[in-house]
Amino acid sequence: MKLALTFVVLLAILVSVADAVWDDAHATFYGDINGKDTMQGACGYGDLFKEGYGLQTTALSTALFNNGQTCGACFELVCTNSKWCKPNAGSITVTATNFCPPNYSPPVNTRWCNPPNKHFDLTMKMFLSIAEYSGGIVPVKFRRVKCHKTGGVRFEIKGNPYFIMVLVYNVGGAGDVTSVTIRGNNGQWIPMQRNWGQNWDTSVRLVGQRLSFLVHTSDGMSMTFVDVASENWGFGQTFEAKSNFHYSDDFSF
Repeated sequence: MKLALTFVVLLAILVSVADAVWDDAHATFYGDINGKDTMQGACGYGDLFKEGYGLQTTALSTALFNNGQTCGACFELVCTNSKWCKPNAGSITVTATNFCPPNYSPPVNTRWCNPPNKHFDLTMKMFLSIAEYSGGIVPVKFRRVKCHKTGGVRFEIKGNPYFIMVLVYNVGGAGDVTSVTIRGNNGQWIPMQRNWGQNWDTSVRLVGQRLSFLVHTSDGMSMTFVDVASENWGFGQTFEAKSNFHYSDDFSF
């Protein structure tokens, strides 16, 4: 009876993979079980626990990272076709928060993140959710999915009176931000430039003004967040909007 149930579960996973739009990649892990060495990354996110991402995260290879434009996107992964895959593990969902850089040094079999390879360097916790530690690297099936985040979109303001840089995070829906526009209550909408990852900047002086943001995501959705920061906002502060991009099972990428 137990073997029959196991077969049914595995068959259900395989049918799901076959019926959806999935792609092939490989997965490894970095850091330890508590996330050491995974908290700072190339997307600009800092304390992943404080920011709500926790250990449900991954670094992406060059082919998937897209120069930081994929930061914040969510992926569903299934371990497949390896003796190291854990039986009945199902799938995991992770948010892209870091970059797995290419490695051109020997040996060749460690160049997993080199172009054009599609690769996920998971936190240890997420890797061990689908595969055995001894495997080290396993083949996976993956697909983009919508992100389900708790609370509103968050804006961390950094810089100085002559240069404002805003980290946009905890973004639901598509997750990856494609453009940000800022407005002080005394002026017009000002397009911000991507500085790196999901850090966006402008040299327009906005100190002493209430700040609003217009955010676009890669699925063509946009939201306006009015007066997120009051006129007495300060550098180093984080402000949370009252709303977020919707999560839906009817996703398409």
